[in-house]
Amino acid sequence: MAPKSKPFVKWVGGKTQLINQLEKMLPNNFSSWQNVTYIEPFVGGGAMLFHMLNNYSNIEHAVINDINSDLITCYQTVKSKPKELIDSLRDIEKEYYQLDIEKQKQFFLQKRAIYNAKNLDDITNTTLFFFLNKTCFNGLYRVNKSGLFNVPFGRYNNPKICDRDTILADSALLQKVEIICGDFENTFAYINDNTLFYFDPPYRPLSNTSNFRDYSKETFNDETQKRLKIYCDKIVDAGCSFMLSNSDGKNNGDRNDFFDKLYEQYYIERVLASRSINSNASKRGKLTEILVHNF
Repeated sequence: MAPKSKPFVKWVGGKTQLINQLEKMLPNNFSSWQNVTYIEPFVGGGAMLFHMLNNYSNIEHAVINDINSDLITCYQTVKSKPKELIDSLRDIEKEYYQLDIEKQKQFFLQKRAIYNAKNLDDITNTTLFFFLNKTCFNGLYRVNKSGLFNVPFGRYNNPKICDRDTILADSALLQKVEIICGDFENTFAYINDNTLFYFDPPYRPLSNTSNFRDYSKETFNDETQKRLKIYCDKIVDAGCSFMLSNSDGKNNGDRNDFFDKLYEQYYIERVLASRSINSNASKRGKLTEILVHNF
């Protein structure tokens, strides 16, 4: 049996653990929609994308977008050059495995510096993106204000850097996907008669010390969250359906109702999710997230 496609990178905040809950929130008659266009303006690791394409043959066209140009280059490379990417990943994996842990750390730092210097071809840039993602601390993707990847070494024992089967399965599925890079509002040009959007934007931080949200040098602040809500209104007026995930401010003592007020005209559900990335151990574990939808 051929392997199913799945995210090819680790992604903090990815939706793998919430897929079953998100599935239940889809429109009741979604499987009977015809000629569906599925759009993700913040694709990230793509867990929901691959789930939808694996399970709904009525999706004729999909569009993914992200402001992180290196991530989008990964999707484009997996789609169009999977075999070249696999060969390149095998080479770096073999070299890495031959080193002891301290030399692996130095190797990681060298590759991180090359990645941050840019001016790389697509295969090299994607190879280093994969390598750093699999060997850095917790699979984080975080950049500083200058756009430089700054996650430290992860000290894992023989991480799987080259996953041939996943890359080939993802490449096959991505053939029906249009891949773009830029602001989320650019996706408006791709709507069709039966269009479903899934928004998974950078989450609004639950505290002033939440700092694992900078996936690009551009800040996604409250004004951008409000602009996203206006965009949701725009696509609803155009006849589209949408779901949107975000953090739940009511985890902080039932007082922060930012999203409850912002999306008060839509349906707001709360779903349980695990959070493991927090410097304060007491704030790890099960928290609720919000899921907004217009159907």
